[in-house]
Amino acid sequence: MDKLIVNYTATEKRFAYVRNHRVEKLVFDRPEQRSLVGNIYFGIVTKVLPGMNAAFIDIGQEKNAYLHRDVLASYVQSPEPAIEKAKKNVASFVHQGEKLLVQVDKDATGPKGARVTGIIEIPGDHLIYMPEGRYVAVSKKISIKESHLRTLGQQLKEEKEGIIFRTSSITATEQEIAEELNSLRAQYKEMTNQAADLKKPGVLFQKDSFLEMVGDELSRMKNGEVIVDDLSLKKQLEHKNSLVTVSYYSGKENIFSVNRVEHEIDKALKRVVWLENGAYLIFDETEALTIIDVNTGKFSGKGDYQDTVLKTNELAAVEIVRQLRLRDIGGIVLIDFIDMKSEKDKQSILASIESELRKDERRTKIIGFTPLGILQLTRKKTKVSISEALKVKCPVCEGTGRILSPETVAFRLERELIEHRHSEHEAVLIEATKEVIEALSGHLAILEEMLHFKVYFSEVPSIHHQYVIKQFGDENEISEKAVDSY
Repeated sequence: MDKLIVNYTATEKRFAYVRNHRVEKLVFDRPEQRSLVGNIYFGIVTKVLPGMNAAFIDIGQEKNAYLHRDVLASYVQSPEPAIEKAKKNVASFVHQGEKLLVQVDKDATGPKGARVTGIIEIPGDHLIYMPEGRYVAVSKKISIKESHLRTLGQQLKEEKEGIIFRTSSITATEQEIAEELNSLRAQYKEMTNQAADLKKPGVLFQKDSFLEMVGDELSRMKNGEVIVDDLSLKKQLEHKNSLVTVSYYSGKENIFSVNRVEHEIDKALKRVVWLENGAYLIFDETEALTIIDVNTGKFSGKGDYQDTVLKTNELAAVEIVRQLRLRDIGGIVLIDFIDMKSEKDKQSILASIESELRKDERRTKIIGFTPLGILQLTRKKTKVSISEALKVKCPVCEGTGRILSPETVAFRLERELIEHRHSEHEAVLIEATKEVIEALSGHLAILEEMLHFKVYFSEVPSIHHQYVIKQFGDENEISEKAVDSY
C-alpha cells in the first residue's frame, strides 16, 4: 500500500512517499532553502548579453536571475515571422534598466542565480493563465474533449493571452472555466498595479510550494493512506483525493522516526549504498555532475563471472534510479557499471534503466554507453539535492567532505524536544555548539510556547555541530546550571 507521510509540525516541513514499504521520494522545505520556483517578481534588467542571447535581472535576491531571449514577453509577442525574429539578438527585445515581471522556473544552484521567464503562469483549479502566452494547450492526460477545450480556449482568451487546461477542466462547466479565467486576469492586474508602486525589485506572488507539492503527490495517488501530524493540514487534504484516507498521527515520537523514514534519510546522505546481494554503489556528487560506481562487493554469484556481473548490474540499475529520486540528484549522471563484454547484456541494463526512469516525474534522457562502458544520462535539476540541502562544506577537511549543517542538527533537536511537549517538566538543559544554538534561537520563543517549558543552553566547543539533552527538571535548578556553565 502506498503511503504519504507528512511531517508538518516543526519549522522544517518534510514529506516522504512510501511504496511497498520502501521510501521512494523525500522532500524538505526549510525557510532558508525554500524553493522560489513559481514565484513572480518585479525585476530590473541589470545587464544585456547579446553573445548569450540573455539578460540578467535583479529580482531582489542575493544573485541576479538569468532570462533567455526566447522567454521574453516582448520576443513572444513580436508580430514578426518566427524565422526573422530568431535572427535578432536579445538587445532587440530588452534594454538595461527596463522593468519586467518575471517568474522563477529554476532555483539558484551553486554560483548561478535563479533562471526566470517573462511568460508568467498563474495557476487556477482548472487552468493556467498566461497573460503573454499567445497559445492554448491541453494537459497530456486529457484524451477526451480535447478539441472542445482548445476551441473554448480560443474563444475565451484575448489575442496575446495563453491558456493551459488542467486535467480537472474535463469535469468543469464552460461557465466555471470562464469565471476562473476572469478571476486569474484580475489577480494578474492586481500584480501589475502592485509593481507600479514598487521602486525596488521584489516579490509580487509567492507560492506555498510545500503544500502544493503535497497536493500534487496526493493527486497522483490511486490508493493508500496519507498520515499527517497536524490537524489543520489533515482538514485541508481530506477532500483532495477520495481514493485515499487521511489520518492524523498524535504520538510523541516524531512521525518520520515512528515510520522509519529518519533511517532512510541517514542512508540517503551516505556515499555507499548496499544492495541486497552484498554488492554496493558509491555516489560522488560534484558541482558539475554525479558519478556512481557499481561494485560486486561480497557477491560472488553461483554461475560464471559474466552472469554475476549481469545480475549485479541489474540490481544496481533499479536501485540507482531509486536513489536519484530519493536524493533528488539532477544534472549529468555517469554510471560506471561493472564491465560487460556482451552487447546484449548492455542492452538489457539500458532497458532496466529506461523502465525505472518512466516512474520518475523529472525529465530524464539516456545518452548511452561511452566507449569505456560508462552510461551517461541527464535528469532535470530544479533544486538542490538532499546532500546539498542538509549538509555544508566541512571546515575541518576544507571542503573535501561534508558534515551535517547546524540548521539540520538544530531541527533534529527541535523534533526531539517536541516529543516531550506537554510534559510535567518546567525546563530543559541542552549542551550544544554555538552554531546550533544560534540556528535554533530565531524561533525559540515559538518552540517554547509549543513545548510548555523553557529551554536553556550550555555552549560546548566542538568541530562538529552537535547537541546533548542533559536534564529536564525545575526551572530554577536548570537556569542556575545553564548560567554556571558559561
